[in-house]
Amino acid sequence: MRLLDASVWAAAFDPADRFHVAARSIVLDVDHPLAALDLTLYEIANVLGVKMRLPDQARDIAQLVVDRCGSSLVKVDPPSLASACRLAREHGLTAYDAAYVAAAERHGWQLISLDIRDLVSKGLAVTPDAADYP
Repeated sequence: MRLLDASVWAAAFDPADRFHVAARSIVLDVDHPLAALDLTLYEIANVLGVKMRLPDQARDIAQLVVDRCGSSLVKVDPPSLASACRLAREHGLTAYDAAYVAAAERHGWQLISLDIRDLVSKGLAVTPDAADYP
């Protein structure tokens, strides 16, 4: 199972993003299930809906996240939060980024992100073009 952070969902619909093709391939490959955190919906709303002033696109991508992930749309719970806090301290991450790492570790999922500096460079995630393809 692949856990996608918000950056991958957004890149799948941004032709200008250098990871667009790989991200789109992952997001639209309905033969392979995906996972996301409930946090992802808020991140999409914040970046696309608020900062970029694209509320319709934010809504559409959020709906796709819900549709594609189904029961693998993970709600952050207290044990995950405790793990996220530990990981944030250990790796110098925000609690948001650490929540993705904690969920990936907890479920044995591959975390896919475009956060090169904080996640990929530390070996905590891979970019869409480096993701395992079953």
